[in-house]
Amino acid sequence: MFIKRNRPVHEQANPDKKKRGPVVAKTAGIIAVVLAVIYFLIGSIYSLKENEYAVVTTFGVPKIIEESGIHLKIPYVQRVTRVPKTINGFPIGYDAGTDVSVDGESFMITRDYNFVNVDFYVEYRVTDPVKYLYSSENPVAILKNLTQSYIRDTIGLYDVDSVITTGKSEIQASIKEKIVTRLDQEDIGIQLVNITIQDAEPPTQEVINAFKNVENAKQGKETSINKANQKRNEDIPAARAAADETVKTAQAQAEERVNEAKGQVARLNELYAEYQKYPLITKQRMFYETMEDILPDMKVIIERSDGSTQTMLPLEPFAGTGISTTENLETEAQ
Repeated sequence: MFIKRNRPVHEQANPDKKKRGPVVAKTAGIIAVVLAVIYFLIGSIYSLKENEYAVVTTFGVPKIIEESGIHLKIPYVQRVTRVPKTINGFPIGYDAGTDVSVDGESFMITRDYNFVNVDFYVEYRVTDPVKYLYSSENPVAILKNLTQSYIRDTIGLYDVDSVITTGKSEIQASIKEKIVTRLDQEDIGIQLVNITIQDAEPPTQEVINAFKNVENAKQGKETSINKANQKRNEDIPAARAAADETVKTAQAQAEERVNEAKGQVARLNELYAEYQKYPLITKQRMFYETMEDILPDMKVIIERSDGSTQTMLPLEPFAGTGISTTENLETEAQ
């Protein structure tokens, strides 16, 4: 004998419920798998820019990736750390965001026991990403501490005037050399690119004004020196030109006098030749020519033996009387 049992009302109203249960579970499983695959793919892909290194560690072993673009990694097994290739920097002595002075970093003492506020800007870049990440806990902090130490040591070797005015380039070069040498010894994968003095001034306004006056005086000194050099550069060529002109004039005068002397020598040689032939006539002619040049209005008074005198004026007729007149005069004079 069979007894027929009736289904519950709710089972009779939803006859497909037992069929939908497995379908929903299967769909949820598929969705979970898809999400897991998507998460796996997202965790496996990373991109690298041209100005970045990527240090990929696999079970703690690092490997440097330098090529830019899209790369793959194993999720949870490989870890990627990006390190910039670009030049980075940090200030010392002031806050880069607010430009407010940090006295604990900028306040220093100089060799001549003066106080000064000096601001620096340090530029660096990463040369070895693995050493940068794993050789030290914070390489940038190490660089900053080294820089502050060498800055104070170096500033203490200079007087305040050099720090504020003329010695900045020398100070920067000295600090940079010390830091570069020390970083090579530490080998933490970081390199100093440059260090620059941004500003250097005394701590009080009165001292600032005094140093400004000193700087203005130095600029005035330089201006005066430049003007003096300019004047010298103008005067020296003019003096040389005048000296050359004087030398040339002297040479011309010397040449003229030499020629004149040569002419006189030639004339005297001619007179000497005449003198050898006619000594007395030559002497008289030279005497009369000389006296005529010296005393053109001279009168000649001749005293005769009988006490009478004779005046001859001018000399030309007297000079032209010839040797007979001269002989008569000599005879009368005797």
